[in-house]
Amino acid sequence: MISLSISFRRPCFRLAVLVATLVCSLTSAAQEKRKRDAAGRVDLESEMPADAHRLAIGDAAPDFLLKGVDGKTYSLADFKAAPVLMVVFLSNHCPYSHAAETRLLPLAREFQGKGLAVAAINPNSPEGVAVTELGYSKYNDSYEEMILYAKEQGFPFPYLYDGDTQQTAKNYGCLATPHVFLFDRERKLRYVGRVDDSRFADPATVTQFESRDAVVALLAGQPVPVAQSLVVGCSTKWNSNKAEIAQAEAKWRSEPVNLETIDAAGVAALAKNDSHRLRLIHVWATWCAPCVAEFPGLVSLARQLGNRDFELVTLSMDDPKMTAQAKAFLEKQHAAPPGRLRRLLKAEGRTAVNYLYNGASTDALVAALDPAWPGPLPHTVVVAPGGKIVYRHTGSLDFVELRAKLIDELGPYYK
Repeated sequence: MISLSISFRRPCFRLAVLVATLVCSLTSAAQEKRKRDAAGRVDLESEMPADAHRLAIGDAAPDFLLKGVDGKTYSLADFKAAPVLMVVFLSNHCPYSHAAETRLLPLAREFQGKGLAVAAINPNSPEGVAVTELGYSKYNDSYEEMILYAKEQGFPFPYLYDGDTQQTAKNYGCLATPHVFLFDRERKLRYVGRVDDSRFADPATVTQFESRDAVVALLAGQPVPVAQSLVVGCSTKWNSNKAEIAQAEAKWRSEPVNLETIDAAGVAALAKNDSHRLRLIHVWATWCAPCVAEFPGLVSLARQLGNRDFELVTLSMDDPKMTAQAKAFLEKQHAAPPGRLRRLLKAEGRTAVNYLYNGASTDALVAALDPAWPGPLPHTVVVAPGGKIVYRHTGSLDFVELRAKLIDELGPYYK
């Protein structure tokens, strides 16, 4: 979830909230659990574990002992030579974190030889991240994926993993990613809050440079201009979220799955893609072993991108006489469209994303979907709005490659 906080109060009625979460639907439970201010913004502190501690200005930096992506173990002592220390909580999957990094990384590079040390910490438990929250990155928040992400982004500072126990996140009171804690030479907290005031990746959208201003002031021996600011980002994925995630999974498995027949003209209309969404069209059959083996990966991918402008369309090549068998397979795979997409389809007058081709001519299907398709199954195309095919593949999919392509097309940042 992407949210922000302006409250530093301790959460109340936690037991009642837990009961509400267990007995209500996922949506209503989330609404019950999350405190909001008068503007409807989520108070992130209400989502923190009961044993978490919020640092106040002037508090000492809590020590930690965390493994970095370089294989080394780090503590506060490893940064003792620096007059100023920034502890910043980041994550692999969060679009707000991605956007802030376009300013944070240059800031770290600019001041790393002038007295600033930076320790970046991933506070998230991979088990606390819902599949629907993975639509902005190729990576989840596991340690192994942190290594890949840090290398890809060129992190100029240690990137440390706290996802196993999340004790450091609790000790600091990490509300979200990104969350900045800036300490002076005595390791007293002098600034806490966001990187800056923009949620977007373009540095030109920044108007308030709180973190940078605080670094400059501390290195000059001056008081920071602003000691505390809003925390804006993706709420910390606490391990305790597992129950809520399990409830969401159960709700997902209960969603109805539709299968409709379609002819070549209908396929041509889908391939034209007059929507604003990126559309992945996957041709498969129940008698195709590779198709059956990789289908769960497609469903997972559709769920990961459920909050993005994305749509998975499946096109079965089973004999129309086998419609019931194909539908049963789709139901077993829980191949229902995500809720947001379901609402969009309803507004557009569509009722399905799963189709069975009822035409006799495969030539007509190839011409309608992708003239470059040589014919074997499975076959996959990704069609941009307007009908341009931006990806095609015949045979079993490489989901790492496919997901990277989709994220590249959709973008890794919040818009």
